[in-house]
Amino acid sequence: MTLSSITIRPMKTIKTTFYLIILFNLGFIWTCSPQPQENEPAIVEEVPAKFEVTRGVNISHWLSQSGRRGSERAAFFLEEDMRFIADQGYDHVRIPIDEEQMWDEENNKETEAFALLHQGIKWANDLNLRVVVDLHILRSHHFNETDKPLWTDAAAQERFFQCWRDLSAELLKYPNHLVAYELMNEPVADDPEEWNMLVNKCHQVVRETEPERTIVIGSNRWQSVHTFKDLQVPDNDPNILLSFHFYIPHIITHYKASWTHIKEYDGPINYPGLSLEDKDLQGLPEELYERLREQQKVYTIDSLNQLMQLPIAVAKRYTLPLYCGEWGCYSQTPDSIRWQWYKDVRACLEKNNIAWANWDYKGGFGIVDQERQPNEAMLNSLFD
Repeated sequence: MTLSSITIRPMKTIKTTFYLIILFNLGFIWTCSPQPQENEPAIVEEVPAKFEVTRGVNISHWLSQSGRRGSERAAFFLEEDMRFIADQGYDHVRIPIDEEQMWDEENNKETEAFALLHQGIKWANDLNLRVVVDLHILRSHHFNETDKPLWTDAAAQERFFQCWRDLSAELLKYPNHLVAYELMNEPVADDPEEWNMLVNKCHQVVRETEPERTIVIGSNRWQSVHTFKDLQVPDNDPNILLSFHFYIPHIITHYKASWTHIKEYDGPINYPGLSLEDKDLQGLPEELYERLREQQKVYTIDSLNQLMQLPIAVAKRYTLPLYCGEWGCYSQTPDSIRWQWYKDVRACLEKNNIAWANWDYKGGFGIVDQERQPNEAMLNSLFD
């Protein structure tokens, strides 16, 4: 009750006296209560910060690129894993998700998969970690497959947009400072304009319901630094995080990786310096020889830093923050080369104030092995 809310109407004297006494007491209480002083700062409710990240790790092969289901999938990544990540000094996780895991073939949401995603976000929130939800592989688009209907089939494109309508409806409840959306991982279109058109339409889909959610966008052809100049970013949207991936040179970062087109080469490699010696390429099959010759260059911390200037220039043009959402070196790379590459790339990223998420937590590039044993040498390369 306040003084202004009390109205006095004509009444008998005794009632008038009674009300006057109440008015007097209320006035006395209000006068004696502590009053704000002129120089005292006003109490303002704290507004959550925007989505901001510095160092993160990818939770691969949990809701993406895996045949695990049921209890096996649930056991692959646990709350103790999220706690370990937080304890290392990371401030966010990137969670790749695949269409085939999150939706069945009739496009119905898979309840169990979405429950795991929500659980992961809750664990992250409890540990003060941010989350990038990354739509990694679509049924119509896999970054390493030749056939990609997404670029030519209108129905496949509409399905892509519907995935984000569903995801937005599921994740809308989370504050903007906690969760960001990465529209699609490593788009690979023949023409960069195909990706520019698609990303702008998908951006509009998300903005219909979430005008301030941070959206992560990368360039065409595996989010390469070399294609960043072709990316057209939606206009006048400050809530965009530009993202590139960094696995350069490929012969170092994917040495003996079974899914690559250079998997047959098992000869010597070198970093820093000339990646491949002429003598080590002699006698190789012609096709493999030509592929390796493309990567036979001198790589140093300075040349890696120079390559990063390509996406940096684009981010400056749009006045947007920059993020390296994937970078890493495969476990088959000799340790001395591997750890030096990690240290140098990390130094370049942090020198240029680029947030990052290394690939990955528990895979072929993992900071822990399948039994959750930490790779101390890698962690020492990633953190002081």
